[in-house]
Formats: sequence, structure tokens, C-alpha cells
Amino acid sequence: MKRNQSGFTLIEIAIVLVIIGLLLGGVLKGQELINSAKVKNLATDFKNVPIYIYGYQDKYKALPGDDSNVAIHIGSAVLATTPGTVGNGIIDGAWNSVTTTDESYLFWQHIRMAGFGPGSTDTTNPATYLPTNAVGGKIGVTNSLTNKPINNMVGTYVVCSDAIPGKFAKQLDVALDDGTTNTGSVLVAPSGSGGSPAVAAIANASIVDDQTYVVCMGY
Repeated sequence: MKRNQSGFTLIEIAIVLVIIGLLLGGVLKGQELINSAKVKNLATDFKNVPIYIYGYQDKYKALPGDDSNVAIHIGSAVLATTPGTVGNGIIDGAWNSVTTTDESYLFWQHIRMAGFGPGSTDTTNPATYLPTNAVGGKIGVTNSLTNKPINNMVGTYVVCSDAIPGKFAKQLDVALDDGTTNTGSVLVAPSGSGGSPAVAAIANASIVDDQTYVVCMGY
């Protein structure tokens, strides 16, 4: 009795393998595009903060958060009472402060109520008030010498963005600075670094792609 045996031919197997390869390539390319978009979004955060600061200064001749006449400039805005002297030209407080009376915390309310940035102005709800980046980490600003989060930060103002994967941190340094994560105006430190005392920046070779870090940029 003769039996007919059926199976895949070499051509059919080759076609299947090609299709699988194309699908995998598409997935990888798609992920690459998503990652690229996230890095661009993260970079935009660093570029926007100086615009907010200089816009507010130009309009009110004061720094957001440090504005001693904020009640006159923006009726219902909150006047900072900690941690330094209001109106001394310094945005006092850690970049990631959650103290509702700190200048660095109230920075966001002032620039938003002045029309320079989007977001909630309700300082009593940090979950919706404090800005976050494309990967869900906090964004903050300070220009207090005692609250600079990373040693050897340069510039008058410091903008920090947290919970950034190592591979993104290195790409940000290439896009915004010199490509070296422990020199220049962009520095990378352990995630959560808040200043006082400042920590040392991490070199490229010590950064792990899938671990998270805080990236700070001085202006």
C-alpha cells in the first residue's frame, strides 16, 4: 500500500523564515523609533525650562519661585517662605523638593500661572502638580549653590530629570553636550540625587543601559 507523505518544501521554509525576519526587523525598528522619540522628548524638557525662566524674568523682573512680589504679579500665586530669602535672585531648594513652601517647588506654579508652561497650579497635590518626563521621572530646577545635585555643575541654573535609563542618558549627553557623562554642562548621577551634599558624576563606562539615573544640565 502506497502512502503519500506531505511536508514543507525548502522554498516554503525559506519564505516563512524571510517573513519572520521582516517581522522581527519591523518590531526592532519600531522600538528604535519609540526610543528616539523619548530621547527627543527628554531633551525638549531641558530646553524648555530656560525659556520659562527668561520669559518670566523679562515680564516680571524676578525669578519664578523666588518672586517676592508674586502676589502682585500673579494674584493667587503662593509666596515662597522656605528655604532661603525670597527675592534674592536665587531659586532656593533642591530640584526635587516636595516641600510646598520651597522656591524650587513653587517655581512650577509661578511659571504656569504666568502663562509660560502647562500643568496644574494646585500645589497641594504633588502627584498632579510636579512635572514628569517621558519615562515618568521627576523634572526640577534650582540655582542654589548649596543645592546643586552633582559636583562640578556649571552654569547659573540647573535643570534635572530623573529615572532616565542609562542608554537614554548617554544619548542625551551626545545631543545636548559633549557626549561625556561626567564632564561639561550635562552630568549624570545616581537616580534620586537631590543635592546637599552633591554627588560625583558617573563616567560613560560605568553607566548601565538598563539602570536609571538622574541627568542634570547647567545653563
